[in-house]
Amino acid sequence: GGRRGGAREEMGDGGEMVPDLVQQFVVYFYRHIRERNLQEIYTMYDNSWNKLSDRYFKSAPWPKVESIQHLAEDDHVFCLLYKQLYYRHAHAKGQPSLDQRADSWMTYKGLFDIVLNTDLNMLLPNAWLWDMVDEFVYQFQQYCQYRARLQGKGPEEIAALQRLDGEGVWGALEVLNYLQALVDKSMVRARLQEQGEGFLLETETYTAQTAASNVLPVLGFMAMVGLLKMHTLMGDFRGALKAASLLDFSGAASFLSKISGCHISAHYHAGFCHLMMKQHRPAIRVFNAGLVFVARVKQYLSRSAGYDQVLQRMEQMYSLLAISVSLAPSGLSLLEETVQTNLQDKHRDKIARMRNQSDVPTFEALFTYGCPKFVSPCPPDYDEPGRNYHQDSYKVQLKLFLKSVKSDPKVPALRQYLRLYTSISLKKLASIMDMAVGELETLLLGLKNKGSAKSYSADAEEEGSGVG
Repeated sequence: GGRRGGAREEMGDGGEMVPDLVQQFVVYFYRHIRERNLQEIYTMYDNSWNKLSDRYFKSAPWPKVESIQHLAEDDHVFCLLYKQLYYRHAHAKGQPSLDQRADSWMTYKGLFDIVLNTDLNMLLPNAWLWDMVDEFVYQFQQYCQYRARLQGKGPEEIAALQRLDGEGVWGALEVLNYLQALVDKSMVRARLQEQGEGFLLETETYTAQTAASNVLPVLGFMAMVGLLKMHTLMGDFRGALKAASLLDFSGAASFLSKISGCHISAHYHAGFCHLMMKQHRPAIRVFNAGLVFVARVKQYLSRSAGYDQVLQRMEQMYSLLAISVSLAPSGLSLLEETVQTNLQDKHRDKIARMRNQSDVPTFEALFTYGCPKFVSPCPPDYDEPGRNYHQDSYKVQLKLFLKSVKSDPKVPALRQYLRLYTSISLKKLASIMDMAVGELETLLLGLKNKGSAKSYSADAEEEGSGVG
């Protein structure tokens, strides 16, 4: 038990005042984690932490780990878990300092090194394990954006950034290596190929009495989604889909669907990758599955802390879906009725403008709203300190996307005619469109490749045969 007393009590390094309820929280949180009481850990993680944050730490940070570690018997792993939550709170509250960003990186390194190199007997809730991976990639993304804004940074800060770059702090390669190590060590890919998702679903039945730990297998699975997101943010869409090739995007009872945030993130990023690779039918299928899922869990999630983000991701998926159905109209038939109705309500006019006039400003507006915050894995040019580089990657991706959309202004008209006629000779269609037969053949082949992909698995790399 911890020291009890008045409403607030002074303790720990730096003489921080730690509210009594917060001391109790730490004592019980540590006890439940030690006793592997999954239900209680989840309640404290998902509920108590947020309530205490709202009550005591709306504008202030949580107590430093030095102020509370004696309440948890100075337990090393618990202190790392606490620090991971401490820095997540600091990131959620606004701009963490450079020191905080660097220390958060060291915390993740410490935590993942223990998972990878020791035999953990811990049980942690799936939601927390997903948040760990998601936050790891999010903080990498935030660090890249922060580092690329050189305007207003003095020589001392730039020197500190260069030193941290040299140490690999939030380096793209380092982040990718940790995620890949979790995938490899958990053997999640081999196990999924051999036995399906049974071993993951089995972790849901683990209790305090079960000898096994769920941490490594579940983190390995989450890391595949983390890799999907990482590669997407850096513009490597083929690599992203390869990392996600064993995820089940269509199963209503898949392990992916057990953790809402993980499901939504996987479908959003995979759908976006298909869109960027001009695989519009797979993109439509993935967005459809993602949006059907959001509609199903929305009510339940409305009480959770990340609800606003869920709504934003949903709107982003509808924006990207509008682009996909404009470029592959036959894909409309792949949508569930509710998704189709919502899409029409939200974007009917825009879809008409994109489909009929290849309206570039509409494509650009929907892409800009729907795309992820791209990052450059490389440090900026520190010799030009007056400049901001954080938009550069986005501009490159926007340019590539618009180039693919603008590739042929005759395409929308051709689509209209193909919808009009069930069968028509090439010669007649060429004369209606006032173009040579050879030119029309090329255009039709391009359209055929654009509209369909061979399979709806996430690694559909080759385009297939049906006209979209």
